[in-house]
Amino acid sequence: MLGGLDRPTSGSVTIRGKELLRMKDEELTIFRRRNIGFVFQNYNLLPVLNVYENIVYPIEIDGGRTDTDFVKEIIHELGLQKKLRNMPNNLSGGQQQRVAIARALATKPAIILADEPTGNLDSKTSMDVILLMQSLSHEFDQTILMITHNEEIARMADRIIRIEDGKVLSGGVRYAR
Repeated sequence: MLGGLDRPTSGSVTIRGKELLRMKDEELTIFRRRNIGFVFQNYNLLPVLNVYENIVYPIEIDGGRTDTDFVKEIIHELGLQKKLRNMPNNLSGGQQQRVAIARALATKPAIILADEPTGNLDSKTSMDVILLMQSLSHEFDQTILMITHNEEIARMADRIIRIEDGKVLSGGVRYAR
């Protein structure tokens, strides 16, 4: 619901002062594209676009200008420089995951929704990715809502909400940095 992919049966979802439930489908699509970055567990890369095209696609479909220096920085940080012309089906799961993360970050969204963003990455790459996301979230005043089973990564969060068997167990343990 926070990503605007589903509508609540009651209550509301407000992002940047806009109530998602009141938006028409096309308006919601544009709002989502401009304000929400998604890192899906199954990547959702477009198979007919190469790595670079997948990363900048949300910007270009919206008619925006790509901040090429920023995109290059993300590509470098995620170690994708040598893969830019590759098609998604020629990448490992970890590489596809890094492309999905780069795509989510490239638009500098207000909110990043990440479902197990490091699930297919080794521990060093996982930590590098989390530190990059954390750094960019502070730089661009972004909120990251991440689902993870990795306790080490969870402990890096400003706030943790534990859910077990569909029930919220703790409503926001805060950690000081």
